[in-house]
Amino acid sequence: MAERTVTVTIASASGLHARPAGIFAQAAAAQPASVTIEKAGGSAVQASSMLMLMTLGAAHGDEVTLRAEGDGAEESVNALADLLEKDLDAQE
Repeated sequence: MAERTVTVTIASASGLHARPAGIFAQAAAAQPASVTIEKAGGSAVQASSMLMLMTLGAAHGDEVTLRAEGDGAEESVNALADLLEKDLDAQE
């Protein structure tokens, strides 16, 4: 079973709240691997849950860790890390 971990900085001005959390959760749900996200000192939550993402309190500039397990773990983490490095507030 493949596993991949990466740390990334959140680019969205509002962090992972409302619109950016929805976009990210939808992208995570579409991944072939099971992905979790956590902020330093916090608990890992399922990346595909918008509600759980909002409980992270991840703000602009915060570093979060993505972990994926299963087939396509590397690709899943890379795709979601790329997404977090974009300003999701500006996505349409």
